[in-house]
Amino acid sequence: MKVNTLFPTDYQLHLFHEGNFFHSHQLFGAHIFKNSDKVYTRFCVWAPNASKVRLTGDFNNWNGEGYELQKVNDEGVWIIVVNQELEGSLYKYEIISQTGERLLKADPFAFYSELRPNTASIIYSFAKYEWQDEHWMNRKGKKNFLSEPAVIYEVHLGSWKKKANGDFLSYKELASELIPYIMQHGFTHIELLPLVEHPLDDSWGYQGTGYYSITSRYGTPDELRYFVDQCHQHGIGIILDWVPGHFCKDAHGLYRFDGTHIYSYRHEGDRENVVWGTANFDLGKGEVQSFLISNALFWMDYYHIDGFRVDAVANIIYWPNSPENKRENQFGINFLKKLNKEVHENDPHFLMIGEDSTDFPQVTTPVRYGGLGFDYKWNMGWMNDMLEYMEAPPYSRSKVHSKVTFSLLYAFLENFMLPFSHDEVVHGKKSLLDKMPGEYWEKFAQLRLLLGYIFAHPGKKLLFMGFEFGQFSEWKDKEQLDWNLMEYDMHQNLNSYVIVLTKLYKRSKALYELDHLQDGFEWIDVNNRDQSIFSFIRKGKRQEDYLIIVCNFTGISYPRYKIGVPNLGEYREILNSDQDEYGGTGLINKKTIIALEEPFHSQPFSIDLMIPPFGFQIIRPVKKRKERKGNGKEKVRSLCFSRGERKQT
Repeated sequence: MKVNTLFPTDYQLHLFHEGNFFHSHQLFGAHIFKNSDKVYTRFCVWAPNASKVRLTGDFNNWNGEGYELQKVNDEGVWIIVVNQELEGSLYKYEIISQTGERLLKADPFAFYSELRPNTASIIYSFAKYEWQDEHWMNRKGKKNFLSEPAVIYEVHLGSWKKKANGDFLSYKELASELIPYIMQHGFTHIELLPLVEHPLDDSWGYQGTGYYSITSRYGTPDELRYFVDQCHQHGIGIILDWVPGHFCKDAHGLYRFDGTHIYSYRHEGDRENVVWGTANFDLGKGEVQSFLISNALFWMDYYHIDGFRVDAVANIIYWPNSPENKRENQFGINFLKKLNKEVHENDPHFLMIGEDSTDFPQVTTPVRYGGLGFDYKWNMGWMNDMLEYMEAPPYSRSKVHSKVTFSLLYAFLENFMLPFSHDEVVHGKKSLLDKMPGEYWEKFAQLRLLLGYIFAHPGKKLLFMGFEFGQFSEWKDKEQLDWNLMEYDMHQNLNSYVIVLTKLYKRSKALYELDHLQDGFEWIDVNNRDQSIFSFIRKGKRQEDYLIIVCNFTGISYPRYKIGVPNLGEYREILNSDQDEYGGTGLINKKTIIALEEPFHSQPFSIDLMIPPFGFQIIRPVKKRKERKGNGKEKVRSLCFSRGERKQT
C-alpha cells in the first residue's frame, strides 16, 4: 500500500546520491508513522545492484513473500510501508543479488540490534525519552574549549567494572557507579570506546556492523541516553570513539551489501584493509558520505554526544595499503574536510579530535583556511617519545634527552591532545606503571613524575582507565580493572595523588589557558642533560598567572638546587610528588622560598630548592597579602615584582 506522504521526495534522493543528505537516517531504516487513526512502519534501504529486496522478520515468520520492497529510483533506493506498528520487532532485509545470491542483511540504518551472537535489527522509536540536560547544553555553547581544562578518562565500558557473576554493568548501572567516580577524581570528560553494534567483543567496537545501532551489550538506546543525560547533569562531557574509515566484513553487515561492494572501494587493493582484516569505506562515493556524515549528526542529535575521537585518521588521509609511499587519498582528505565543516555548522562547540599519527599539515586548521578542520589532534609523537624516555634506565636518560625536548619544537603547530590511551597498555606493551623501570617504589615514583609532567605539558590530557590507581598488569579486556589493588597503600597513595593533581590542574589557569599558544610556555633550563632535570614556566592569560615546574627524571636527590625565576618575591611549593601521603620519601620544601637577586638560567632572579628523587614539583609565586592601614581599610600589596622592578618601601 502506497502512502504518498511516507515516500521520499526527489530532492531527498538527489541529496543522498550526491553526498549531501545529512539527515538520511530520517528517511532510511525503519520508522513508525501515524496518519489519522492508522499507524504504519516504513522501511527504506539502498541496494543499487539488487534484483529483489524483501522484508523478513518475526512479524512474518521470517518469510519475505508478500513483503517485497518497491524500487523508487534508478539508483537503487527501495521502500515498503507495512500497515502495522512494529515497535520492538526483529527484522532483516532479504536481498537477491544480480547473480541470484540470497543475502540476509541487518539494516545499515537500524537504531537497535539483537545481542550478539544474534544479528537481527530491532525497530526502535526515540519518541519516549525526555532530556534533562538543558543547562549543560546551554553552558557548553558559552565556553572556548581551547582555553578550558580538559582531563579525559578513556573507558571501555565492558571491562571498567563488572558484576559479581562477570556480567556487564548496564548503561543505568554505569551511570550510578562511573559518574561518582569521575566526579571524585575531577575528570572533565569520559571518552567511550566505540558503542556501535559489533559482532566480536575482542574488537572493542572498532569493527562495527551497526553505525546507527548502539551496542545492546549494555542496554537500550534510551538507557544510553539516560547515561549521557546524567553525565551532563553532573558536569561531565561525553566523547565517543568513531570509526568512519573502515568496517568489519561479517556476512550480515555492510560488506557486499547487495552482492557488490557498494560501501567500500571497487578495486580490491583500495578496498581491503589487510592490517585489520576490514574493508575501507569508499569515501569518494556520495551515498557513503551521506551515510557517514548523517551518522555523525545522528549521534549529536539523538544522544547529545559532545565530541568524537575520530579513529585511524592516518588511514583516511593516506591509502592504507601503501604506507611506504604515503600515497595521499584525496577522497579521504576531502571527506574529512566535508565532515568537519558540516559537524561544526551543526554545532560549533562539538569537539572533533583526530587520532592522526602522521605529520600531515594543518590537521587542526579550519577548513575555510585550507585545513582538515579538526579541533584537536592526538600528539602521538609526544606519547611515543615520552614512553621511550621513561622506559630507558634513569642512568641512561641523558642519552635520550631530546625525547623530552623535541615535542616543544612543534607543540603549537596544531591544537594537541596528549594521549596515554588503551593502545599503549595492551598486547604485551605493559601498563603505565609496569613500563617504569626499577624497583617497586621507583616504579610508583616515576609514574607520579610522568603524570605530573603530562599535566604540566601544553595540551589537553587523555588517559586510559586504571592509570589513576596504578594498574600493574596491562589491560585485560575480558576482565574488570584490578580494583583489589586499592587495598594496598601505594595504590591508594597514587590514587590520592591523581585526585590532587587533577583538581590542582583544573584550578590553575596557567596549566590550560594558553595550551595552544607559545605564550603559555617558557623553558627555564632545557639543557641539563647530565642530571636529567627539566624546569619551565607555564603561563595563563594574565601576567601574574604563572607556575614554575621542575621535573627530576633520576633517582638522585639534591638538598639544594638553583633555578632561575622571572620575578622577585616569595614562592611556595604547592605540589610535590614525593610527599609522604603520595608514597614518596618526604623530601619537600615546607618553607616559603625567597627569590634572590641573582640572575640564573637567563632569568633575572633565582631560587634554591630541595629536589627529591624522581620528583615532580609545582612552585607558585605568592601573589598578594593584605595589610591593615590606620583607616581600617585593606590595601593589597604584591610580593612578586615584575621583571627588573623593585617595590619601594
